[in-house]
Amino acid sequence: MHNETSLDALNFFLADVREGLGPYLAIYLLTERHWPEDRIGLVMTIAGLAGIIAQTPAGALTDVSRAKRAIIIAAALVVTGASIILPYMTSFVLVAGSQAAAGAAGVFFAPAIAAITLGLMGQKQFTRRIGRNESFNHAGNAFLAAVAGASAWKFGLMVVFYLMAVMALLSIASVLAVNAKAIDHDRARGLRNGDSKSHDRPSAFKTLLTCKGLLVFCLCCVTFHLANAAMLPLVGQKLALEDKNQGTALMSACIVAAQIVMVPMAALVGRKADSWGRKPLFLAAFAILPLRGFLYTLSDDRYWLVAVQTLDGVGAGLYGALFVIVVADLTRGGGHFNLAQGAVITAQGVGAALSTSLAGFIVVRAGYSAAFLALGAIAAFGFLLYLFGMPETIEADRGEGEKLPAPVPAQ
Repeated sequence: MHNETSLDALNFFLADVREGLGPYLAIYLLTERHWPEDRIGLVMTIAGLAGIIAQTPAGALTDVSRAKRAIIIAAALVVTGASIILPYMTSFVLVAGSQAAAGAAGVFFAPAIAAITLGLMGQKQFTRRIGRNESFNHAGNAFLAAVAGASAWKFGLMVVFYLMAVMALLSIASVLAVNAKAIDHDRARGLRNGDSKSHDRPSAFKTLLTCKGLLVFCLCCVTFHLANAAMLPLVGQKLALEDKNQGTALMSACIVAAQIVMVPMAALVGRKADSWGRKPLFLAAFAILPLRGFLYTLSDDRYWLVAVQTLDGVGAGLYGALFVIVVADLTRGGGHFNLAQGAVITAQGVGAALSTSLAGFIVVRAGYSAAFLALGAIAAFGFLLYLFGMPETIEADRGEGEKLPAPVPAQ
């Protein structure tokens, strides 16, 4: 199988595995276990915190590892195993522990896939290929959410667990089809040709702090996920409360609607980010969040909620594809790509983990509308931060002061 085709298949099938149960976890705990919203939010926060702890080491490990395919396989097995055993766990501690394991393992997917892509394709083809990766990822999410929704409607929510197991096996087969010998591991770290001898080891984490652009980008990512992460679970809870029997199917409809929109958004990034620039596209992604937060408060009608959720496809579709490209811009030539990627994902993980707990707290005390408006206000702040604080990151437009410094050569 051609390496590009293998990457297509990997991104498609891994779409259902890399996020674990995701929003289905909230529905399962709400409708099957009858847990309150704040307790559900706490479980999701614990899972997010586990991912935060593991994320930066995951990036560093990806930099030094020459077994990047094995990283993806191991992570897929842990995430799937932790999700499949969930129905057999009765206590809060066991449920939280299983999701913490899944959260920690899930953070290895993003740096490993990005590293394999960069190692195979090189910098010149990276933007195009990342757009294609994200398009197949979103197509996989849409397809699998549709299958999960239809199957859950007919057979019950438990079918989601078995579907994940099937997708994990197909993901493993896809990554094994990638030619390991074709991956340039120096290039996969963000090194230019001929730089490997002067970069024998990953840089110390303190070198990340010397890149102003990366620090601002981290803060923007925290804000984006603090505003965005809780929106879909909240919508899922509202839909489940309106109609328990159709809650899973309606959640799947939300996911499908958004993911279908994400496919052309990711393709747009792949085709135009080099000519239009990263910044205007990233600002467009941010601008969608306050609008969603406001629109969710206007009606509890299921069709309205699903329709508004399609806007997530614009914001998340642009963000998902641009994220890796911006980090690659900021680390080009320094050999820190995966370490920096892990550090930035750690930062955004802080926002995502806090988002669900913050939203659950507000819902219990002030209702769903107040939670959506609060999340929208946070997103508006993030838009302004990116507008005034973040430079354009295309190589030709960046001064030396915006580049992440190279590490000190090994002695």
